[in-house]
Amino acid sequence: MTAPTPTPYQQQPMGGGYTSPIPVRSTHLGHALASEWTKIRTVRSTIWTIGVMFVLVVGIGLLVAVQVDDREFVDAPFTIPALFGLLLGQICIITLGVLVVSSEYGTGMIRTTFTASPQRWRVLAAKMIVFFAVSFSALVVAIGLVGAATAGIHSDAGSTSGGDWARGVLGGALYVSLLGLLAVAVGSMLRHSAGAITAMLGVVLLPSIIGPIMGISQSLQAISDKLIEYNAPNSLSALFSIPMSGDEGGNGMKQLALLAVVTAAAMAGSFALLNKRDV
Repeated sequence: MTAPTPTPYQQQPMGGGYTSPIPVRSTHLGHALASEWTKIRTVRSTIWTIGVMFVLVVGIGLLVAVQVDDREFVDAPFTIPALFGLLLGQICIITLGVLVVSSEYGTGMIRTTFTASPQRWRVLAAKMIVFFAVSFSALVVAIGLVGAATAGIHSDAGSTSGGDWARGVLGGALYVSLLGLLAVAVGSMLRHSAGAITAMLGVVLLPSIIGPIMGISQSLQAISDKLIEYNAPNSLSALFSIPMSGDEGGNGMKQLALLAVVTAAAMAGSFALLNKRDV
């Protein structure tokens, strides 16, 4: 009997094996970024959350801008009307931050993602980078539109300084984007959409509720003052030059710095937990 002729896909002896014409390249962070960008721009949750955020920030901001008098902007920045919509719009960014990572755990697709990219830190880092870029850009546009429209409506009220514009537009967008980045880290650690969103709502809302209540007790006054000063609504208000607490000289930079430290710590914890779990 004669031996069967090997097919082109069978291993050939003595180095005559099949060589794929497709070049083999080592993977890097750029590939993960491209993958996450494709995900975030094609899912409906991104369109809905960013869209609702725009409606809230721009819609409420313009309603406030047309209702107030020119005298209100003599010593106040034109970006202030955007604050009223941003206090609600931040919930949309937080929700998107959680869904960026938790939705894949909910559907089980995270197994496929980690199979395609075994370097888990690369996947989570790409999610965070893409989310931050999308949310920060959208917030800058939304706040900037309200500020520009307010400046046009109240053109006789004077002009806002460059520092006020930067704090309102860039500072406000950065603060809310960091809250969203914190939500990504919490979503990665909890791996449950409802639980992570609830936890983030507690972080944003509870300090502003508990702070005044704790102020009733004299022994808890110091803690109450800190909760009132550093809660999310007051921090955003300070960045827009109208702090709700008694710190009239504050510009929101220390609140922004504290949030950056807390977010960095949460991100470090999410990366540490990611490598210790099976999935």
